[in-house]
Amino acid sequence: MTKKWWNEKVAYQIYPKSFYDTNGDGIGDLRGVIEKLDYLKDLGIDIIWLSPCYRSPLADQGYDISDYYDIDPRFGTMADMDELIAEAKKRDMYILMDLVVNHCSDEHEWFKKACQDPDGKYGNFFYLRDKKEGELPTNWRSYFGGSAWEDLPGTNKQYLHVFHKKQPDLNWENPEVREEVYKNINWWLDKGLGGFRIDAIINIKKALPLHDYEPDREDGLSSIHNMLAEAQGIGEFLGEMRDRTFKKYDAFSVGEVFNEKPEEIPDFIGDNGYFSSMFDFAETICGGSEKGWYDCRQITPDEYKACCFGTQRKIGDIGFVSNIIENHDEPRGVSRYIPEGDCCDASKKMLGGLNFMLRGIPFIYQGQELGMENVKFESIDQVDDISTLDEYKVALDAGCTQDEALKVVSRFSRDNARTPMQWTDGENAGFTTGKPWLRVNENYKKINAESQINDPDSVRSFYKKLIALRKNPEYKETVVYGALEPVWEEVHNLMAYYRKGDRTLLVVGNYQKEPQTIELAGGYKKILINNYDHAAVSGNKIELQRYQFLVLEM
Repeated sequence: MTKKWWNEKVAYQIYPKSFYDTNGDGIGDLRGVIEKLDYLKDLGIDIIWLSPCYRSPLADQGYDISDYYDIDPRFGTMADMDELIAEAKKRDMYILMDLVVNHCSDEHEWFKKACQDPDGKYGNFFYLRDKKEGELPTNWRSYFGGSAWEDLPGTNKQYLHVFHKKQPDLNWENPEVREEVYKNINWWLDKGLGGFRIDAIINIKKALPLHDYEPDREDGLSSIHNMLAEAQGIGEFLGEMRDRTFKKYDAFSVGEVFNEKPEEIPDFIGDNGYFSSMFDFAETICGGSEKGWYDCRQITPDEYKACCFGTQRKIGDIGFVSNIIENHDEPRGVSRYIPEGDCCDASKKMLGGLNFMLRGIPFIYQGQELGMENVKFESIDQVDDISTLDEYKVALDAGCTQDEALKVVSRFSRDNARTPMQWTDGENAGFTTGKPWLRVNENYKKINAESQINDPDSVRSFYKKLIALRKNPEYKETVVYGALEPVWEEVHNLMAYYRKGDRTLLVVGNYQKEPQTIELAGGYKKILINNYDHAAVSGNKIELQRYQFLVLEM
């Protein structure tokens, strides 16, 4: 594997709408990101990924873009973005933006022109089909529920949207569409962006000709995943995009890739891969159900371990995977992966340590470094997320009571990750002087950055130690590039692995509240990281306390 500039970096995702508001309108903004750069630099962050802040009607919180060349006024101006890129550069930090090119907004100029002349140039920028009474072009279900087809306003045609109806899919089979995408990517890279996180990219290739699949719910529709499983040839698009854009700038690109086949890993993230890296979603998918969230089950510690190790084996030394616990599309990781009732500083640190020390690029989501938790919803009226509202309806249709449906969607809601960042124990958690666009989690007085920054035992300080270890010249070669070898895999609720490079490190987490003992094959030199202030050692035996996490140099 060829070493690249991004291999040794630590990344941090910002959801601008919820990060920090400087003008009191209740919405986070780019000036808020600029103001908090030193907070991130102090933590040890190198790469900042911004969720979309392009001009957008925000039907799907900015993932519906109406102008790829402009910043939405809610978030600031292009001058603010230029300043952010420049200020980050001064601190040896890189800014990534979201690349959302499977679809645009129905308020984008291209779509408006398609409505005016569906048989003209811009009609071919989308998937349009003639409308037939009582019949859909295909029976595909959109990701957000309901048919993936919608009437094209003012015409006798329908358009495809695999996400929200305000997110019409772009027709990547049309070379003119691809040219527009590449032109935009290069425009941003010329501005000084470090690269992109690439959204929903697997969806750009459709199985042609478009056709129906076996229905899998009472609505007579079929999951979009059935079509994606059949689609062939996406590599031609992705390879062309790489060569025309990222490769020319040595830019970092990380793909949101869900269903790659093992033999395709080198194509995606090998030395000449389509992307620099791609996210590991094995843990987020585990326990899922095609029926809906109401049928999903809680992932167990042993399953979490199996998912992490499965990905590490699959990737090997082909390239670098990007490891996450949470993001803007998922609930809070500590509420998802720690057994119910066991959320505490020790378990939060353990989960963070086990994930962070995996081989690959660590991505931290805003507030993860504080141990932010899921929010408690008292009513579905408190929910903003369109996906959650759809899943609530799915749960009710499946026979759940309103209370049961609310409990189910609360567990998985994307709003859990979108509540405002908890900066202080003051009003609105210090996020805004106005009325926050989404309510603040009520635990902000207990969990906030201000209380953790100078506390050596805080969750944030623990993440800071993990980052410092990754960057320590003595251990960097091992932590970044060393092989990963699982150990004691069969031991219940214990996750442990070696990182082997010019040194050998043992990473171990007791993934339960009951103590358990490990016996080392030989002695160890020293403890590098410990989420307790002590370790109960007797000879080669270590008694691990409730959710204890250790990194040992062997």
